[in-house]
Amino acid sequence: MLRFRVILAAVLAAFGLARAEAAPLEAYGRLPDIEQVAISPDGQRLAVIWTQGAGRKIVVKSLADQSMFALDVGPSKVRSLDWAGPDHLLITTSTTSIIPWVSTPRGEFYGIFDFDLRKHRIRPLLADIQDGLNILVGSPMVREVGGEAKLFLEGINFVDHMGCVSLFQIDLETDKSKLIQQGFEATDSWVVGADGTAVAETEYTQKTGLWAFKVRDGRGWRAIKTFSAPLERPAVVGLGRDGHTVLVADPDGFNTAMREIAPDAPTWSEPFRDQPYEDPIHDPKSHRLIGFTSLAGEKQVYDFLDPADAAAWAKISRAYKGAMVRMVAWSSDRTRIVVRVDPGDDGPRYDLVDLKSGRADPIGQFYEALFPKDVAAVRLIRFKARDGLEMSGYLTLPNGRPDKKLPLIVLPHGGPAIRDEPGFDWWPQALASRGYAVLQVNYRGSDGFGGAFLEAGFGQWGRKMQTDLSDGVHYLADQGVIDASRVCIAGASYGGYAALAGATFDPGVYRCAASVSGPADLAVFVGSAREQRRYRVMRYWNRFMGAEKTTDPVLKDISPALHADRVSIPVLLIHGKDDTVVPIWQSQTMEKALRTAGKEVQMVTLAGEDHWLSRSETRQQMLTSLVAFLEKNNPPN
Repeated sequence: MLRFRVILAAVLAAFGLARAEAAPLEAYGRLPDIEQVAISPDGQRLAVIWTQGAGRKIVVKSLADQSMFALDVGPSKVRSLDWAGPDHLLITTSTTSIIPWVSTPRGEFYGIFDFDLRKHRIRPLLADIQDGLNILVGSPMVREVGGEAKLFLEGINFVDHMGCVSLFQIDLETDKSKLIQQGFEATDSWVVGADGTAVAETEYTQKTGLWAFKVRDGRGWRAIKTFSAPLERPAVVGLGRDGHTVLVADPDGFNTAMREIAPDAPTWSEPFRDQPYEDPIHDPKSHRLIGFTSLAGEKQVYDFLDPADAAAWAKISRAYKGAMVRMVAWSSDRTRIVVRVDPGDDGPRYDLVDLKSGRADPIGQFYEALFPKDVAAVRLIRFKARDGLEMSGYLTLPNGRPDKKLPLIVLPHGGPAIRDEPGFDWWPQALASRGYAVLQVNYRGSDGFGGAFLEAGFGQWGRKMQTDLSDGVHYLADQGVIDASRVCIAGASYGGYAALAGATFDPGVYRCAASVSGPADLAVFVGSAREQRRYRVMRYWNRFMGAEKTTDPVLKDISPALHADRVSIPVLLIHGKDDTVVPIWQSQTMEKALRTAGKEVQMVTLAGEDHWLSRSETRQQMLTSLVAFLEKNNPPN
């Protein structure tokens, strides 16, 4: 009883008590207080992933009587929450592990649990598969059939000692699994129709890049479209506009053609929409397509197919004038909507919008310890690279200091084919709180700026993608905003590589460099992807690196670990021990090369941490180590 009261008191604090007075570095570095919010289909309950210290809790709050219940999940990495009807909360987690005959070396594997709120019972799903693994592949699919919620999961089933992606139906009363579609050797995904039957299957062969879309007829599964897709492959993204067709996002150059395939009259239809990539929006009850959303420039845009839906969202947007508002989840009748609100002058928060009552109520701040005074201003900047290509990015400016002759940290994003987005970002905000200006450049090869801009990055890893960053530094120096003699570079993943490349291949720009989980020996890095038969990943790296094959000499030319003798500035290496994307030995190789060359280097190992900084304790360790390194080698004052 005492333990429940302690948990309940903490939950009440998370849902409304005053925030702390100060904003130490840990206030930025810890995981968000609230990581995700999901609303039940009947709109009567909220489920929240809430972090507390090194652990997490799943908090369920009744909107009817305001009662709460907290499920302590400890250090588990909770990745998502989904509802299957009003009484079953699905909890997806991941763990870093080695599974013999499936993954060597380590991989990140997903599991799923059913939390029955009526019985206050939690059970693992897919654990009873006879010839398979309790591993979740893809996202849970919930369909309402005959007024009941039916749950379908993609899991691993073995046929002749081969693991195949198969489709299972889960009995939500007993949590037992039933195999309803056996996978094939190359099965990639399944599609479940509104009636709860499997209507489509996709297959992908990693080595050849062959992709196939199949539907079921009287004789079995028949391919209606097969073609080579070594990199940009089509993806099934849900049901179509009538709730029966299958929606396929088909790459068309660097745009996306949306096609609707009718399983009962299967043809590769003409696209009904051809735009830069958009995320579809589906009705939470019928799962039919009702709209699209995309980040257009600096705004999140929502395009609903029904004018009534468009009018409702426009009303919500007007209520948050000047803020970026994004839809997170909604009830089945679409009258209660969870939104993320990013006001710009404060940290982001979750709100619950009730269209019937016409009011919005706060759910909670992402970072309860941060006040508006702790949030630095972010400015959109535009400049030209040295070859004339138009660039854009974000400049975060420290509070209380004039924007003249500031010390600067260049913070390139990972990917590389993703982008930095407008809105609150904990990492640049943390560095700005220490007195630094922070530059985030959407360098060539970043996604979201059109096909030509993405393609401009092909073959430019360590080359023009790198000088785009230093061109941003020169632009800010010319404007008088920063002091060109007080610049360091830091980043994670590809951004970590860019930090090492800045120290190695772009001399005279930076005073220090810090790499978090960055690759350093590219020939070995890409070669390991081939050894693990991750051929599509290998082709992705080669495209940006400009390599024809894993033995291409160009990979050595742009590998910082092979040119450590060129480094003349201090280097910090930080790496998670459980990183399955860029293994820790990449940083260890760089450390050894720098020490052998007699260079100044420091290595920080994050125990139990993955590629995504998923643990609060080690994320704070990363940030604390980084700031100490920056303050030593590039003092902000």
